[in-house]
Amino acid sequence: MRSTVEALLAPGKGLLAADESLKTIGKRFEALGIACTEESRRNYRAMLITTPTLPEHISGVILYDETLRQKVGDALIPDVLSRSGVIPGIKVDKGTVALPSLPGEKVTEGLDGLRERLAEYWRLGARFTKWRAVIAVSAQLPSRACIDANTQALARFAALCQEASLVPIIEPEVLMDGNHTLQRCEEVTTRVLSNLFDHLSEYQVSLEKMILKTGMVLPGRDSPDTAPDWEVAEGTLRCLRRSVPSAVPGIVFLSGGQSSVAATARLNAICAMGRAPWTLSFSFGRALQNDAMAAWRGLAANVPAAQDALRHRTECNGLAVQGKYSSQIERASPLD
Repeated sequence: MRSTVEALLAPGKGLLAADESLKTIGKRFEALGIACTEESRRNYRAMLITTPTLPEHISGVILYDETLRQKVGDALIPDVLSRSGVIPGIKVDKGTVALPSLPGEKVTEGLDGLRERLAEYWRLGARFTKWRAVIAVSAQLPSRACIDANTQALARFAALCQEASLVPIIEPEVLMDGNHTLQRCEEVTTRVLSNLFDHLSEYQVSLEKMILKTGMVLPGRDSPDTAPDWEVAEGTLRCLRRSVPSAVPGIVFLSGGQSSVAATARLNAICAMGRAPWTLSFSFGRALQNDAMAAWRGLAANVPAAQDALRHRTECNGLAVQGKYSSQIERASPLD
């Protein structure tokens, strides 16, 4: 597991999150007029993972259960990734449900039968896993019960993964939805992460054999306040220094609904500040995929343009984790 962690956190590289559920990818396909079938999902994800330059800036790809079992030609997708030097991973949670008696709050399910599923995922070629919890923010939320329910589940997930020799990527996502301030986001994220590491200790999870996936400290999407990139970076690093032990080898940021360019610029600001005891990188989904999906639109003839769009975004983020990205590096999208 230590060698897997080291490879996932390789300098200048990050993770591609391609683990959307059938419902989520269906909505994104529908918005672009793409039929959502088993074949179209396979073709789309095959386009992503066979991008020739992918291994230059992507160390691992988080897959969905369906994708882990699909093939490109005669080879399973995990084998295609492994042969190119990219580590295959798998999302293992089963999504969120409403918490009883706690309006507006959710808990993630999927612990039942997880030990057996992890053994199967190992046989299919996965070498790391991911579990996502979601934390809503308002003046009253989140409740202590919501935080406890989700962080305990994350800790149990992590312990089971390490038992199965799979590296857990632990993702407590503090949502951008709402009109909260950057300061409120920082307060909530600090509480959530502090609680998480208390539970990880209780379940004897090895911090050296895990990766934390978290959001940047940002104002809510509907907040009238704006925050320059340097303020986002300062708030994010201050929060992490107060709540994440230095034994954790790496932290990867989710994009969480930010635009592709904004996510890259803020990642660059965080990494350029330095002063962090952990390796900092990215694990983006939409912020890497949006341009590529829009260019592809379900047509084989559009694969080169779609792969070029993905190449551009991975290159930009590969520079950002080194603090070397700038707005001048952005160019006109291949869609223009």
